Amino acid sequence: MGSAEEDYNFVFKVVLIGESGVGKTNLLSRFTRNEFNHDSRTTIGVEFSTRTIQVGDAMVKAQIWDTAGLERYRAITSAYYRGAVGALVVFDITKHQTYDVVDRWLKELYDHAEPSIVVMLVGNKTDLAQAREVPTEEAKMFADNNGLLFVETSALDSTNVEQAFETILKEIFHKVQTQKQRSSQSNTVSLTGESPESAAPAQAEKRPCCVAL
Repeated sequence: MGSAEEDYNFVFKVVLIGESGVGKTNLLSRFTRNEFNHDSRTTIGVEFSTRTIQVGDAMVKAQIWDTAGLERYRAITSAYYRGAVGALVVFDITKHQTYDVVDRWLKELYDHAEPSIVVMLVGNKTDLAQAREVPTEEAKMFADNNGLLFVETSALDSTNVEQAFETILKEIFHKVQTQKQRSSQSNTVSLTGESPESAAPAQAEKRPCCVAL
């Protein structure tokens, strides 16, 4: 990635949430490294990776946080919603129970994140269409009724993974630009009005020591 990875205008923190086993970690690795691990283990606590893409006339560094879906890690992960400007709520289209608890994940998200956060509902594992338990129309209607973006993906064969992340990053960028136009302080652009790291100008952002690129 080299110097191109260093050249960016904004950093957006986006969190992946949902039940354990829905494919959050592989969505992250497919988007940031174009990798898929058939033997990926359960995420312990929180980990993240980054990728820089062009959105409009700006370079945006996406800092994607993978939060553990297991209940016993919920207390650990709750603090990591802070500063997030986007969230992907992921369920497995072949396991209806992972879709049934989307409401609970949304409640937790809105309890810890800013109301202005951009949220996308993601039905993962479309490569297993023959085992589908959640109809596309049902999930899309739920997303529409709750003001969420919606897409179905497959981390295994890459279907719509790029589209999912690019769509949410573009929506975040649009919100930031809209606020920037209203603000006379161009160096404190954020969705929360505070200037968190997640939407800070590039010169203020420091690369963490342990980012997996």
